[in-house]
Amino acid sequence: MPHLTSTTPSTTGTGTGTGVRTALGVPGYAHPLVAPAQWAELARPGTPLDWVALNVAAGPGTRPDPHCLAAVARLHDAGVRVLGHLDLTYGGRPFGDLLSDAHRHLDWYRVDGFLLDRCPTDRTALPEVRRAVTTLRAIHDSAHIVLGHGSHPHPGYAENADQLVTFSGPWSDYRWSQVAEWTADYPPERFCHVVHGVPRGHLDEALRIARWQGAATIYFTDRTDGGGRADPWETMPGYWDEIVSRVGTGVSE
Repeated sequence: MPHLTSTTPSTTGTGTGTGVRTALGVPGYAHPLVAPAQWAELARPGTPLDWVALNVAAGPGTRPDPHCLAAVARLHDAGVRVLGHLDLTYGGRPFGDLLSDAHRHLDWYRVDGFLLDRCPTDRTALPEVRRAVTTLRAIHDSAHIVLGHGSHPHPGYAENADQLVTFSGPWSDYRWSQVAEWTADYPPERFCHVVHGVPRGHLDEALRIARWQGAATIYFTDRTDGGGRADPWETMPGYWDEIVSRVGTGVSE
């Protein structure tokens, strides 16, 4: 059943009509050299960002990248939380490789936490994911940890991270999606939804679904994955100003 949040009018300008502060979690754009204007836009004052993921080259890359260093510095100056992208490959990533990437993210880019992408969802993988999260917190005690499952995992994962991505996929699936009942035991700030292929005319509907399902961090884009041939997160949505205006304090006229 849907997780219905409070309908009490908000005093924080959520853009959703609830007392929950909705914010944007950006899964990661193309390299700043390719998309400098988009990275600059993320540092624009008033943009309601929860976090931005940094994925230099399937992780932190092999050496510090000057363009990424500059982009991250601008985001930090704007008070934006930056997460280093770590690929768990659904539990197939060697622990040592994961830890090495985490150290590079911290040493080079001073990230504020980590997005553990392609995180497994089953109960059997939970101990290994718990080990990874515990180690990441040991090397960065205030790290913000987001587990990028993409669907509802075993509820035990909720005890091991700050946030879970419980939906990642196309609008055609999202509009008919169902929420796992166990998520009602946690506040909406613990859950993220990232959805591609959302038409401009369905933004309000998408925001309502996120509210009903109890997800306070969202990212909606009209870009598509081209049937699995493209990365829908690489470029900014065509309606960026509109979604910023609806979600947060607004930067649009």
